[in-house]
Amino acid sequence: MQTEYRQRREHLMAKIGDGTAIFRSAPMAVMHNDVEYVYRQDSDFFYLTGFNEPQAVAVLAPHHAEHRFVLFVQPKDREKEVWTGYLNGVDAAKEIYGADEAYPISELDEKLPQYLEKASRIYYHLGRDRTFNNQILGHYQSLLRTYPKRGTGPIAIEDTGPVLSSMRLIKSEAELELMRQAVAIATEAHNYAQEIAAPGRYEYEIQAEMERIFRVRGGMGPAYPSIVASGVNACVLHYIENNRQMQDGELLLIDAGCAYGYYNSDITRTFPVGGKFTPEQKTLYEIVLEAQKQAIAQIQPGNPFKLVHDTAVRVLTEGLVELGILKGEIDKLIEEEKYKPYYMHRTSHWLGLDVHDVGVYQHGEDKPQILQPGQILTVEPGLYIVPDTKLAEDQPETDPRWVGIGIRIEDDVLVTSDGHEVLTAGVPKAVDEIES
Repeated sequence: MQTEYRQRREHLMAKIGDGTAIFRSAPMAVMHNDVEYVYRQDSDFFYLTGFNEPQAVAVLAPHHAEHRFVLFVQPKDREKEVWTGYLNGVDAAKEIYGADEAYPISELDEKLPQYLEKASRIYYHLGRDRTFNNQILGHYQSLLRTYPKRGTGPIAIEDTGPVLSSMRLIKSEAELELMRQAVAIATEAHNYAQEIAAPGRYEYEIQAEMERIFRVRGGMGPAYPSIVASGVNACVLHYIENNRQMQDGELLLIDAGCAYGYYNSDITRTFPVGGKFTPEQKTLYEIVLEAQKQAIAQIQPGNPFKLVHDTAVRVLTEGLVELGILKGEIDKLIEEEKYKPYYMHRTSHWLGLDVHDVGVYQHGEDKPQILQPGQILTVEPGLYIVPDTKLAEDQPETDPRWVGIGIRIEDDVLVTSDGHEVLTAGVPKAVDEIES
């Protein structure tokens, strides 16, 4: 993978020209008191370096005569390593991770100016670390003050997001291999969950079995807090308590993905706990499934990203009108978003190093993002007939037989050169496949 990281850095440096880009590692996150969560590196930092330690800074200075890629890292510290694990140290930053130069992180303020003073601008994302933001702004302001004496130095700060996000949006073969593995593990877990779910079991039992598979198959664990929502819990989009006992006649919505090698899968399936849909559940389920099928069919190179959502919304709205849950003319209902009490989220998001991965969805009001080979997006329409729904204006009261049903179906889809590939097709979703 070091070749891949180097190629990414070279690509980014070609984009920034005579600028200097600075990336900060993720901080440690505290679970309680002095106990920390398992460390997870900042995605941009990892994408460019593969370096998986906190308290590190990466500098890309394509204009520098000798040091185009510089790492500031924690030095080796035997006493510290006894408690918290081995550190790579300064030498390994060059020997293993390919830095042209490396320094202890304590020398950042001293060494950084030499990589900024001839740059035309600084590329840096002003993130949540205010202390480090101020550190970078301090260097920028200092160089601005001395600019008249030298005639060189950064005269602007530009966010790294736009230049790097467009790179991360298109997955390489190496990335696709990791994502396919994340999908394969999650597929096994979802299929096992459908086997073992039964009336009387608790949501957390299903969660535990799925997350066991994530780990024993070599995954890092859940890609995000697993949602295992039975009955009316499925109407809560991000329900994660997972503590309810499942009952016969209910649906179970599972939204769970696996992280593997820092890449993520994201799958949702909804199926009957007792093995058979009720007539109402089946009717709503088939509307959602048809919406998903038609939305996936729009995933073709050259199509706008928003077409996926627009297609799903139309199918869902038509279905709700047919059932009498909504009333009115389809185009007007969509324009006025009268469907939103029952479908309140978007249909898709990018997927990759982050579950909601980087990349824009719209380039201004009249310039939609166009689908390109190598992009991966989710397709996840749903219907949620929430108790005590606040109805849209002029819409009928909801028949009680629909209330409390929540359904979502989600797949991960790769845009290919001639269409698309549903990476998560190994998890059944047709009614006759999931009914027992």
